[in-house]
Amino acid sequence: MTRSFWQTSRFKINLQEPKVMGIVNVTPDSFSESGDHGSLSQALQYAQLQLAHGADMLDVGGESSRPGASPVSLEEELGRVLPFLKEAITWGVPISVDTCKPEVMKAALEIGADIINDIGALRQPGALEVIRDHGRCGVCLMHMHRDPQTMQKQPMLGDVLNEVTDFLSAQIVRLRDGGVQSDRIVLDPGIGFGKTDDQNLTLLRHQKSLLALGQPLLAGWSRKSTLGNLSRIQNEVPDAKHRLGASVAAALMAVQMGASVVRVHDVRETVQALRVWRAVKA
Repeated sequence: MTRSFWQTSRFKINLQEPKVMGIVNVTPDSFSESGDHGSLSQALQYAQLQLAHGADMLDVGGESSRPGASPVSLEEELGRVLPFLKEAITWGVPISVDTCKPEVMKAALEIGADIINDIGALRQPGALEVIRDHGRCGVCLMHMHRDPQTMQKQPMLGDVLNEVTDFLSAQIVRLRDGGVQSDRIVLDPGIGFGKTDDQNLTLLRHQKSLLALGQPLLAGWSRKSTLGNLSRIQNEVPDAKHRLGASVAAALMAVQMGASVVRVHDVRETVQALRVWRAVKA
């Protein structure tokens, strides 16, 4: 049975009903926002709007993971993320930090971040030890094929469901053996991270099978290119922001298939859709 809560630094998050994680990218080159809130004041204002629209938690990132994105230096990422955290941590809501760097993880947790969301699944040297030594924070482990620079140039081959399941299963064991309690772990199959459109859809169709791993699932379909490819209207100018309808539909289907958390850009519309879903389900 999948656990119904997520233990984080300051909060034991109830997952009996799906939660909405609002995305806040403090970067100048996010694939879907084009630096609309790259400054600190813009990011804070945008994050408060996400909460007003019904986000249950926020996920802040200082390094873009879009396909082809260039790596960001440690100093630059810290300079983007930590000033935001110092303010947002006072708001009384769970704050997640999207990073692969152990140094950023440690600094964020020392300020008071609740969750580390790592697209690299804590595989960088020292990352697991940071999470273990903190002793309380939540962590999200994601499957990614290759890295942001190469993942869509050479997408993965073979049975995507088995590959993702085996990888996430191995990471759960690695964390448990490394001293990280199971109630702190959430899993993300990594939609769009080195996978073809068909592979992404396969993961959604068979998402319930990932629940057999015993950990809650986070789904990150928001504005992904697969949705643009599926829903594009003839002659439409490609723009990630124009994938709203498809993103909400994918979030709803992910929840229907057992996801406990949906990570989204369009919080208001996703929250509205989930309210209707809950009312019908009730």
